[in-house]
Amino acid sequence: MAEIKSNAASVEFRNVSKFYGKSKVAAVNDVSLSVEAGKLVTLLGPSGCGKTTTLRMIAGLEMASSGQILIGGADVTSLPATDRDVSMVFQSYALFPHMSVMENVQYGLRFSGFPKKEINDRANAGLELVGLTGFGDRLPSQLSGGQQQRVAVARALVLEPQVLLFDEPLSNLDAKLRRRVREEIREIQQKLGLTVVYVTHDQEEALAVSDRIIVMNNAVIAQDGTPRELYDAPANAFVADFIGEANIFDCEVVSVEGEVAAVRLGPVTLNLPARGHSAGAAKLAARPNRINIADAGTPGTLPGTIEKATYVGSHLEFIVGTEFGEVFVVSSNVDSGPKAGELVGLAFPERGPVLISS
Repeated sequence: MAEIKSNAASVEFRNVSKFYGKSKVAAVNDVSLSVEAGKLVTLLGPSGCGKTTTLRMIAGLEMASSGQILIGGADVTSLPATDRDVSMVFQSYALFPHMSVMENVQYGLRFSGFPKKEINDRANAGLELVGLTGFGDRLPSQLSGGQQQRVAVARALVLEPQVLLFDEPLSNLDAKLRRRVREEIREIQQKLGLTVVYVTHDQEEALAVSDRIIVMNNAVIAQDGTPRELYDAPANAFVADFIGEANIFDCEVVSVEGEVAAVRLGPVTLNLPARGHSAGAAKLAARPNRINIADAGTPGTLPGTIEKATYVGSHLEFIVGTEFGEVFVVSSNVDSGPKAGELVGLAFPERGPVLISS
């Protein structure tokens, strides 16, 4: 039987913009990015941030207003979708309801001029790869949502594209199925060494599947980095709050020595990576799971009062009132914890808070 091979190629945007209408509203504004061959890079952001327009420009479904788009080092800026070696898996799956699973998977191959035997071999290999061997004679309506999504993936994979694009591929699935299908997509991507550009607004999904995440906001890139870089060291308040929840505090950088800043947060002084900050007013981001609740009056803690304590199974969630407003704290210790109304101190571990730009 034929095997599905990878023709993975890099993707590069050089100062790419996309404007709509006479008023030239920017959907994507002067964006430069690169996707290394064989890597899965996620475009993440809220609705209207430009991520789907960026994906569609890679596919050739939207043409750039300015700038250059390169795939495998070749300039494809002016090429139509039909002349780009790119496959796309849509949010709606876009399966033909009157065709069998096998016919759906074979569809693109039939229009690409392959011999009949190779079409059959590739389609069978594609179904095997996504765990649907034996499902070829079924109609899409006879499959679950997760199975339909895997048919759409197989149909894209059999074309052996240079770049595989996913547009919100899991949004129609329930939470448990989303987790399983995203793991399958990631496993196939790594097994074949595919270049994948993946669009989602779900930050947990992005953290789970990506080699790199490009966070977009208001038509520009807010930050580009590995999942851990974006979670541990967000560049600004938007990224801090979009990639997992974050508490944002107004603070003061008292002094900077080398790469270390002395930061005052109420009665607490913290020594943190300066990240380019100089002395003066600043902002601090702290993840809810990286703030510890200590006894009231503990030295080096921020005084607060438990306003709400909620048990959610795997952890406890607290709303703590402080001089900086409400602080959201998560604790994995579900067996004991303070009750509403109790006075506490909030402690910030060394790897907890980070200075961010405004």
